[in-house]
Amino acid sequence: MARIVVVGPVHPYRGGIAHFTEMTVEVLQRRGHDVRPISFSRQYPERLFPGKTQYESEETPPEAVAGAPRMIDSVLPWTWIRTAAHVASLEPDGVLFQYWMPFFAPAYGLMARWLRWQGVPSLALVHNALPHERHLLDARLSRFFLSACQGHVAMSDAVAADIGALCGEDVRIQQIDHPVYERFGDPVDRSDARGRLHLPQDAPVLLFFGFIREYKGLHVLLEAMPRIREGLPKVKLVVAGEAYEDPERYRSIIRDRGLEETVTWHDGYIPGDDVPVYFGAADLVVQPYVSATQSGVAQIAFHFETPMVVTDVGGLAEVVPHEDAGLVVPPEDPPALADAVVRFFADGLAPDLRAGAQRQKENHSPDRLGEAVEHLISGK
Repeated sequence: MARIVVVGPVHPYRGGIAHFTEMTVEVLQRRGHDVRPISFSRQYPERLFPGKTQYESEETPPEAVAGAPRMIDSVLPWTWIRTAAHVASLEPDGVLFQYWMPFFAPAYGLMARWLRWQGVPSLALVHNALPHERHLLDARLSRFFLSACQGHVAMSDAVAADIGALCGEDVRIQQIDHPVYERFGDPVDRSDARGRLHLPQDAPVLLFFGFIREYKGLHVLLEAMPRIREGLPKVKLVVAGEAYEDPERYRSIIRDRGLEETVTWHDGYIPGDDVPVYFGAADLVVQPYVSATQSGVAQIAFHFETPMVVTDVGGLAEVVPHEDAGLVVPPEDPPALADAVVRFFADGLAPDLRAGAQRQKENHSPDRLGEAVEHLISGK
């Protein structure tokens, strides 16, 4: 058993990184470790956050992170040292930082260096070594933090390559597949799910899930929809996610392409209790990403054993094998995307690809994350 401090956002913060931090704590606890989560008192200044709110609507936190101290203010350096001193007082065998964007590199980098001076090793669980939308100082900031860590967990070839480029060839990396999210429970019956979302029972239903930014490629999917509708006249697209940029760009495509009756957009954060409804209603999840590293949405789809169409960017094709758990198409190619969607229904691929998604679900156990952290802490 090791004592491990896990640093990252947890409830009441919302979204994929908070969910992943909570999963990390849960899996390490389940494997017998003494795990101490530490979260943020302020994750983002409100004026920098692109969404409507940073917080979950549910009041009850997961048991694993209930009572986690909220100590780190992302823009107040004295809280970083105070947090590092608290972490050192716990005498942990290692500190695992959830890292996903350079905005947090100054805080994390200073804490990791202070902890190294105290003899406490720092590890990084790296979702993105470099962001999808690049800025001038991104590489320097990420290097400042990642080079202060004694080991790293990566979840795609692309992220592992970025870590190596930033930190040198001798960097210690444990590479795993992104684990399946188990927090969302059982799927909702398809008929019930469609009734709750006011969808026809007999229509082919596509799902685009997650917050909306340029790199997620919703614009590509919307451009493909007229061609999809030619092959599947009854098709419905459900867009479930909050726009983190001007939504008018997407609404104008919907109007210009005459998609008002085809596309339903739930423009807002989808609470955890509602996630099974959206995946239960869908025949096919579409991820038309323009760029990517790995995808938490893919792991939610695997949890619900829902087939996918994804683009061949980043690590998506690594985790969604073509014609096994989904279909892989070139990025930024609306005709190819449309043809893959139509083929899925016309050729009756659902049973085989659903079976493939089930196999991927079994292969992406969260315990592999626990094993990777254990290897790094033990020095193997």
